[in-house]
Amino acid sequence: MAASTPSVHRPQRGTLPTRQPAAGKVCRWRDLGLTPYQDAWSEQLRQVEAVKQGSPEDRLLFVEHPHVVTLGRNADDANLLAGPERMAALGIDLRPTDRGGDVTYHGPGQIVGYPILNLADWKKDVAAYMRALEEVLIRTLADYGIEGERDAEATGVWVDGAKVAALGVHVSRWVSSHGFALNVTTDLSYFGHIVPCGLTRPVTSMEKLLGRAPEREKVQADLIRRFGEVFERTMKSAQEE
Repeated sequence: MAASTPSVHRPQRGTLPTRQPAAGKVCRWRDLGLTPYQDAWSEQLRQVEAVKQGSPEDRLLFVEHPHVVTLGRNADDANLLAGPERMAALGIDLRPTDRGGDVTYHGPGQIVGYPILNLADWKKDVAAYMRALEEVLIRTLADYGIEGERDAEATGVWVDGAKVAALGVHVSRWVSSHGFALNVTTDLSYFGHIVPCGLTRPVTSMEKLLGRAPEREKVQADLIRRFGEVFERTMKSAQEE
């Protein structure tokens, strides 16, 4: 991502039509709970392989990570404002990863979503996929009266110039992994140890915007519903038959 300050565009709600789910196409969601980053990544890889081997169902994994800073494929070490020893003293894990993008933070109070989709069954278009993930988040925020915005020069979702949700994905043989992180009740002070995504712009959370802490389970349920709308999938829990 470019470090220059981009112009912010006003919300584009409903830019993708709401359609009925594609006939027979199911996405199974599962909540992994509080899970270390490396363990969640290993689970993603298992699910990605299942889809590549012909599983007819997509997946959507939800997770809350302990404090971790991840470095995408384009990460610049200059965007780490604390060294490894300082990070360790703060209880922050440091992990390289194969997603796109720069440096970001995950931690308690975030809802992290890892969609594992066969994009060949949706659209073979990574840019369209990123815009669709933003749409899921924008629609979810709208359920709480929050006007999420797109930015023409930076991925993610913004509110009045502050980032409330980050995106970073990997696509292999048209199967996606990694995904999005929505700040719900996140302790935003942890972002002070990095330059998030290489952009010197503020971050925010749903709690800060609303003046209260929304219920995590409800926000996740709204994300599931909106995900099904945008990607035209029938959403089912991994526990459902």
